[in-house]
Amino acid sequence: MEKLELGLDTFGDRTRGTDGKPASHAEVIRNLLEQAELADRVGLAFIGVGEHHRDDFAVSAPEVVLAAIASRTKQIRLGSAVTVLSSDDPIRVFQRFSTLDAVSGGRAEVILGRGSFTESFPLFGFELARYEELFEDKLSLFAKVRAGTPVTWSGSTRPPLENQSVYPPIEHGLLRTWIGVGGSPESVVRAAHYGFDLMLAIIGGDPARFAGYVELYREALEKFGFGRRPIGVHSPGHVAATDEQAREELWPHFLAMRTKIGAERGWAPPSRAQFENEAGPRGALFVGSPETVAQKIAATARTLSLSRFDLKYSNGPMPHEQMLKSIELIGTKVAPRVHELLARSGAESHAAAAPP
Repeated sequence: MEKLELGLDTFGDRTRGTDGKPASHAEVIRNLLEQAELADRVGLAFIGVGEHHRDDFAVSAPEVVLAAIASRTKQIRLGSAVTVLSSDDPIRVFQRFSTLDAVSGGRAEVILGRGSFTESFPLFGFELARYEELFEDKLSLFAKVRAGTPVTWSGSTRPPLENQSVYPPIEHGLLRTWIGVGGSPESVVRAAHYGFDLMLAIIGGDPARFAGYVELYREALEKFGFGRRPIGVHSPGHVAATDEQAREELWPHFLAMRTKIGAERGWAPPSRAQFENEAGPRGALFVGSPETVAQKIAATARTLSLSRFDLKYSNGPMPHEQMLKSIELIGTKVAPRVHELLARSGAESHAAAAPP
């Protein structure tokens, strides 16, 4: 298997200061730049910044933050996690990321999705009743624009275009584009239809249950005339020196975040037993010592044939200092160990397959 890319994702979760009060949105954004600089220094492949329009997340304009990160980093790839295409203009989305690609020297990526929150719809004047229609229509336009040729297009969500050019173009090749999928087979097929890469957002349950989506994606790619495309996973987690330390650091922030979101959506607050189950070998929380997290990432990468694994390292009000330490361990300890584990299993599989 190809070498797995290890990256990070953040929503710019609002942390709490030593006084127990939430940090300002501005402070969280400035801290995020420091986190991204560290991720670059320790050799991680990617940082994704999510788009939200609510009080508990600081980033509503990921491309602006990513451009600032570009000016302070050298090699890390830069993208969204996700861009809520349904409530945006596909042409402007492409233009913002093609501009980011220019200023970063070709390091831009975009992960397009419908988002798990809906605040952007009333904010920008879109009807939730058109949720599916908006995404499908706008994705078809984005695909046309991304191709880099003059665009002729018609749809139901905006006036048509006739032989219209879009600037600036991507300097080299095509903008790397992923579709973020949280659990819909239709979204998997949609990603394959356009030949886009697939990013599976796994935030609960056994990652292995997504193996069927991987197979569906490959079958759909073949049906639509595309070769194999990269598959990635986005999952939450936290790394500390020991399993016990990592879990104790994460638990209160996991509880606070899930309780708040659950109150909005009708969920019960999570129990400690549920947390421990998700933190175990068959759960979606990648939390523990570098060895524990590396083993779990490697197992997931093998099961789902991944090209990318992005750990969402920000966890509700978790302090900035704990996130910095986690990022350092992910880059210096987890990533090398994951690559070692995957290289070893690849060598063993090759040896087992060799003729006697």
